Amino acid sequence: MFEIRAKEKMVERALLVGAYLDANKKAEAQSLLEELEELVETLGIPIVARQLISHRENHARYLIGSGKAQEIVDYAKEHDCDVLIFDNELTPSQQRNWEELAGRTVADRQEIILDIFGARAQTREARIQVDLARMQYSLPRLTRAWSHLGQQGGGIGAKGEGESQLEQDKRKIRLQIDRLKGELQEVRRARATQRKDRKRAPVPNAAIVGYTNVGKSSLLRRLTGANVFVEDKLFATLDTTTRKIALPNKQPLLLTDTVGFVRKLPHQLIEAFNATLEEAALSDFLVHMLDASQGEVMEFYNTTMRVLAELGADTKQMLIVFNKVDKVTDPYALPALRRHFPEAVFISVQTGEGMNELIERISEFVARGTMTVDLRLPAARADLLARLHREGTVRDVRYDHDYTSVAATIPTRSLEIFAPFLFMPVSDLETPLQAPAN
Repeated sequence: MFEIRAKEKMVERALLVGAYLDANKKAEAQSLLEELEELVETLGIPIVARQLISHRENHARYLIGSGKAQEIVDYAKEHDCDVLIFDNELTPSQQRNWEELAGRTVADRQEIILDIFGARAQTREARIQVDLARMQYSLPRLTRAWSHLGQQGGGIGAKGEGESQLEQDKRKIRLQIDRLKGELQEVRRARATQRKDRKRAPVPNAAIVGYTNVGKSSLLRRLTGANVFVEDKLFATLDTTTRKIALPNKQPLLLTDTVGFVRKLPHQLIEAFNATLEEAALSDFLVHMLDASQGEVMEFYNTTMRVLAELGADTKQMLIVFNKVDKVTDPYALPALRRHFPEAVFISVQTGEGMNELIERISEFVARGTMTVDLRLPAARADLLARLHREGTVRDVRYDHDYTSVAATIPTRSLEIFAPFLFMPVSDLETPLQAPAN
């Protein structure tokens, strides 16, 4: 694969820098800088120190004033830091200016997240999405990456100079971006085919969404017994995992674990990971998980809701679930959350607290998309009876010579299949029926 940039050596000591304009947002800036520290530690990079800087206006050259920039560089040199990592988004020119001033590698939050995603991507789809996001991020930063920018060459028989090496490299990357977009479209078509196969057997689907590291994969593992990778790190899993569970009323449910969200998620990743996150947009309802032990749980809630809004999934039915209640130390935190979210479920995946209530609430959400029917199935259509057992809940079966009478609860999506065999007149049903397709 065409390399974006060569890394001369692995960085060993990092200085984290966060800058903010509004004095009222100092606490938020401090929290974001702490989150950046978690992201950097996920890459295994040791952190020497953090610096939080207040400035009055954004400067074009270094984002902050040149005097304060020099202070940061002097501190980095004094403490042998070989990389400066900014929580702020740096423009390509600002990144180059900082590297010239410091003589060291400079990265921002976006690049750190991209590196994490690159290290964690496992499936072909995730790798394509990461490569695409990296290409889009690196394209305007090529002058930082290449040491041979001044090279030029003409074609055979050409009289003038050919295109510069920078122009050649940009063209190569644009071709790579086009190729990756094409591959991603193929993956999306394959996912659509898989989804269509699932719809043929219309089992309700729920997607687990939420901030990164709140316990989504742990919940999926506990509910399904699936061997899902779980690790106490940000972005431990990037690929969606779907497993089937059987609810207490024997109603099947497909449960999907999605990639976690984070504040200041790079726009390239929102676009590139649309194929992964669309599982949330196309599910029947969402299980929105939050970490009750986090002091900024409301900020994390708002972050997830903003990303869901970008996906068009914020208006779906949503079950709010607060995890890690066993780790809450503030005696006022849980009562406050219960007042603010009276319909939420409070659980601990680790200890099992509240899991029975969660399963009951999930069953209620599934039931909202079902209806109870009485059917008369032809005796020769044993396949329909088998489908009822597979997709719904059969409450009573009576066999006659010519037909089988069945009382069952079925997903509303299955109604088109069973409508011709309804025993009750359409006008007597609570839910209006549509005529079966020809």
